[in-house]
Amino acid sequence: MENNEALIKQCEAKAQEWLSPAFDEETRKEVQAMLDNEDKSALIDAFYQNLEFGTGGLRGIMGAGTNRMNKYIVGMATQGFANYILKAFPGKQCSVVVGHDCRNNGRMFAESVADIFSANGIKVYLFESLRPTPEISFAIRQLGAQAGVNVTASHNPREYNGYKAYWDDGAQVLAPHDKGIIDEVNKVTIHDVKFEGNKDLIEIIGGEMDWDYIQAVKEAMVDQDVILRQKDLNIVYSPMHGTGRVIIPMALRSWGFQNIHVVPEQMVIDGNFPTVVSPNPENAEAMTLGMKLGTKLNADLVIASDPDADRLAIVCRNPQGEWEILNGNQTCMMFSWYIIANKKKLGQLKGNEFLVKTIVTTEEIAEIAKKNGVELKDCYTGFKWIANEIRVNEGVKKYIGGGEESFGFLPFDKVRDKDSPASICLICEIAAWARDNGKTLYDLLMDIYVEYGFSKETTINVVRPGKTGADEIKAMMENFRANPPKELGGSKVCCWKDYKTLEQTNADGSKTKIDMPDTSNVLQWFCEDGTKVSVRPSGTEPKIKFYTEVKDPSMKCAGCYERCTKDATAKIEAIKKGLNL
Repeated sequence: MENNEALIKQCEAKAQEWLSPAFDEETRKEVQAMLDNEDKSALIDAFYQNLEFGTGGLRGIMGAGTNRMNKYIVGMATQGFANYILKAFPGKQCSVVVGHDCRNNGRMFAESVADIFSANGIKVYLFESLRPTPEISFAIRQLGAQAGVNVTASHNPREYNGYKAYWDDGAQVLAPHDKGIIDEVNKVTIHDVKFEGNKDLIEIIGGEMDWDYIQAVKEAMVDQDVILRQKDLNIVYSPMHGTGRVIIPMALRSWGFQNIHVVPEQMVIDGNFPTVVSPNPENAEAMTLGMKLGTKLNADLVIASDPDADRLAIVCRNPQGEWEILNGNQTCMMFSWYIIANKKKLGQLKGNEFLVKTIVTTEEIAEIAKKNGVELKDCYTGFKWIANEIRVNEGVKKYIGGGEESFGFLPFDKVRDKDSPASICLICEIAAWARDNGKTLYDLLMDIYVEYGFSKETTINVVRPGKTGADEIKAMMENFRANPPKELGGSKVCCWKDYKTLEQTNADGSKTKIDMPDTSNVLQWFCEDGTKVSVRPSGTEPKIKFYTEVKDPSMKCAGCYERCTKDATAKIEAIKKGLNL
């Protein structure tokens, strides 16, 4: 952390403001302790910037300070959001849906959000207890609300909490509303916040919405007959201490599955996530208890959802009977293949359907869609962009699925965010279909690779916390823009894409315009052999991400998988070395 005098004085001045009577005694004590400490690193990290209300809301480490998640930062964000809603819908009795997940302080933050909205004359539908993110999105649409908030930090470590802001279509906010809300939030001071709620405008919701949501999730089902034949599929599920604990087993039973087991240690609601290092389905360690129970019960597959139940993880058995964790690209690819192949077989495709993937997700999905005559749309990272494609095509084209490499998928359009309850039900249907055809999920994955070519994707996270880290990430992006690589792992780069300028540079030096609805701080490099690398700073964590994809068309049978994986891994290591990662 940069520890110069000017920065320290700036942070001390901001911290002094938090010693006023506008803040409670506990907060003032925490701030005073930081001021009194000779080591100013904690003070600087808590006050060197304001926790930014970005296009998706807030996310940060909990604690006192302007760069922390606390009831005052949440309060100012909510007051600004309320101000924008009232401006956007003048003369209307506006309403919002408010929910939260299992994280520490989640209920307190959610009740505070509800109080502030109601104090501004906005009706609030507040969930009685923790609920999945996709159910919040569903409820906004179901109730005809103008907006919504879910208090969650998704899969981040236990120290974090966050605040996802939604608009009336059930999706996280996009332009022009995102910038409009940010402008309103930035105008608010602590003295503007109306913390005293109007209880007459707060309605508690729960069971009835759960029922409606579970009924809607059934619309993602492709082939009920195969489930009826394989209803005894042996399923192990973990909610990772979070919001899927009741909804997902209930949804699975509503689809017809009868042999469902849960990981008891992870059914306990606990924002400290005591059984995992991090409640992230991208981390293999988080699946350890599930696989242990799966082995004991001889399960067909092990599945899990993250704390707010928008992402999912899938573990299946390889031919040796060992557990294999599918990555997010494989999951998304398998969903896309199954939806297209089986809807086609059942005569459910009418010719106007489309799939969506993000630009950093595997190009295998593009190959699957192209070969089967289904339109594929590429969009930016973040499910709000997938939701945007659903919205702009509504009534014209039929959405049949969309996903991203970070373990998120949405197989129906009643929700406008990642949906693990629906996706988990669908992956169990896919496993049932595979078993009905004498195969496993792993066998199905191998079949897809043989037909469409092998592809290995790896995401490399370079973590750089604090102010110095943010500066370093900015410098890395500037350097890559000024000096793009000419080769990646021995493969010649033939195309560069810069989504900040919306400009594509070809190998001959010619430039073309990239057709996207907005700009984004993302770089992509494509090679002649199909190798692809995408680079973007994370919008929610102190890291810069490198998404690598390496192709190998030589995979002719399942037995080639190990060789192709080994070769691709070596190439990815060469790419990392070339990029100094």
